[in-house]
Amino acid sequence: MTTTPHDPHTRAWVRMPSGKRLDLLNPTPSDWEDEDLALGLARTYRWGGHSAWPLPLSVAQHSITVLLLRRAAAPAPLTPLDELRELLHDAEEGLLGFDCISVLKPFMGDSFRDLTSRLERAVFLRYGLAPWTPADHAQHKRADRLAAASEAVHVVGWSAHEVLHTLKITVPPLSNDPLVAHYGGQAWEPWPPTLSRDRFLAELDRLKALL
Repeated sequence: MTTTPHDPHTRAWVRMPSGKRLDLLNPTPSDWEDEDLALGLARTYRWGGHSAWPLPLSVAQHSITVLLLRRAAAPAPLTPLDELRELLHDAEEGLLGFDCISVLKPFMGDSFRDLTSRLERAVFLRYGLAPWTPADHAQHKRADRLAAASEAVHVVGWSAHEVLHTLKITVPPLSNDPLVAHYGGQAWEPWPPTLSRDRFLAELDRLKALL
């Protein structure tokens, strides 16, 4: 018998490292621990896992980059909740363990979009995040695109011309890696998964403590 995604007899949950079960089709805010999320994001890779470095770039590292860029561009200090929303903007990818590259998204269909939307709603509920306002989302997307343009050039190996004309990202890539001023290290080098996990979790804990 063919089952539907909402058939109660269909297993759609995954076991988290903490032992909790995350129901991917009907997630609740209590289905994971913070450590599960941090590890999932540290082991989920951007750009299809492609990299000019020995390691690919994790979504966890990207998330911190976007937070720093958004903070630097803000005309006034962001609230802890605003910063937390930036840090968690791709959290559903860590829960799913998959960052779909942009050229595939149109082919994934409504079911995939619905699945990721449910995960995003569960994340927003767990951490008390308000929905994006149009103005906040526009500022977020600028930081996200700036990070993407810079990663494409410095991490993956695209040219600036390709970023503009193939990826259609009009924001010019950065030269300086914003993570270096914060953490040190080699500019644009992807972090190992354990380091990505630890640094993401430290940022998450810091912001939660400010709420």
